[in-house]
Amino acid sequence: MSFVTRRKPVAAAAHSEGGHHLKPTLGWPHLVALGVGAIIGTGIYTLTGVAAGLAGPAVILSFAVAGGVCAFAALCYAEMASLTPQAGSAYTYAYVSLGELVAWIIGWSLILEYTLVCSAVSVGWAAYASGLIQQAGWPIPASLLAGPEAGGIVNLPAVFIALVVTGVLLIGTRESATVNFILVVVKLVALAAFVAITLPTFDASHFSPFAPYGYGAVSAEDGRKFGVMGAAAIIFFAFYGFDAISTAAEEAKNPARDLTIGIVGSMALCTLIYMVVAAAALGATPFDVFSKSEEPLAFVLREMGQDTAASLIAGAAVVAMPTVIMVFMFGQSRVFFAMARDGLLPTRLATVSGRGVPTAVTLLTGLIAALIAGLVPLSDIAALANAGTLAAFIATAVAVMILRRRAPEIARPFRTPLVWIVAPAAVAGCLYLFTSLTAKTIAFFFIWNAVGVAVYLAYGRVKSRLA
Repeated sequence: MSFVTRRKPVAAAAHSEGGHHLKPTLGWPHLVALGVGAIIGTGIYTLTGVAAGLAGPAVILSFAVAGGVCAFAALCYAEMASLTPQAGSAYTYAYVSLGELVAWIIGWSLILEYTLVCSAVSVGWAAYASGLIQQAGWPIPASLLAGPEAGGIVNLPAVFIALVVTGVLLIGTRESATVNFILVVVKLVALAAFVAITLPTFDASHFSPFAPYGYGAVSAEDGRKFGVMGAAAIIFFAFYGFDAISTAAEEAKNPARDLTIGIVGSMALCTLIYMVVAAAALGATPFDVFSKSEEPLAFVLREMGQDTAASLIAGAAVVAMPTVIMVFMFGQSRVFFAMARDGLLPTRLATVSGRGVPTAVTLLTGLIAALIAGLVPLSDIAALANAGTLAAFIATAVAVMILRRRAPEIARPFRTPLVWIVAPAAVAGCLYLFTSLTAKTIAFFFIWNAVGVAVYLAYGRVKSRLA
């Protein structure tokens, strides 16, 4: 069988592959919390301002577009996760349907996605942490609170939080999931407080003109893309996270039930939260005012004279945003683990500690994420992470359609409704959002995967367990 087309069987027992396996310790509440922990974070606390600056008040439509594409993709993920509950997410789904070469490309893209998400959220967290540090008057030089592009030397708070989260994940899967659950509650309470404080000052005039930059993706001289779709391609970063749940498939106690609840439930809940919080922010302050801030929610409250509330919201962000780093670092280590277990990466990276943690890949992910977070600006990181995610979403939707044709007899605990509408819509939406990314982002994505294919041909093609 050609290395291009060789595939893993759908029902392959994960624990039989090379003696490496993960412990099933998570129930559906943990999985929903993982989803909410991943989705509600930098997107609402930081990228709301970035996207508002690109779309104006029509950023609400940007949320709707990105959320709609993600909803279609989420339904496809739910079917594949319940069908083949193994670690690896879209990498595994591509492996059982599209073949090893495509699976490698998707896995390589996921490594890009998850690592960059960890870095991006670390930078977003650092913006709030730096605000509190300066407000408290701590004697830390400004050059250590920002990366080179912002006039500093290194974003030390971003490096710090990435390494702290790495340490928490090394403690154990269930323990880190419990920490995540507690921090998610803190995060949701803070967002509810923000809405309650801002709604009494809601001003409908802030929504006119509604779409000052148009509804498409309009390129600017600096390479950025304005308009509803241009913002959607960035705010898309705010919605994904449910795919990280599927990386925990092997660690779910009842994957057939719990994965579906976790993926679909967290996506529906977070879409509602995003729409309400964005509307409250726009109603309280004109978009062209708060869009210039790296901590837009706290900025809106300060503009209202609510300094104490602003400090509390910023404090909640500092406490709770690391849940996003935690979930995506968790997901990246599981994708890395699955690829190593399949022989496409060195198998020693699949070694699992007594606490059920793939230690080597978790450490590697944390160190790389910390390095990127310390040196690269948020907008570039978020855009690059989106490219990898879109590729994974497309592969998952295609995998659903292929297996519906190739293996209709396989039991599917969850079936994507209206699959021949939903799956093609997910593919089309992701392709459109991909073309809405900047030329630099698209070019880097293809360069990254060209390097990946070279690595595969030199190593994975020969070392694969299916070879």
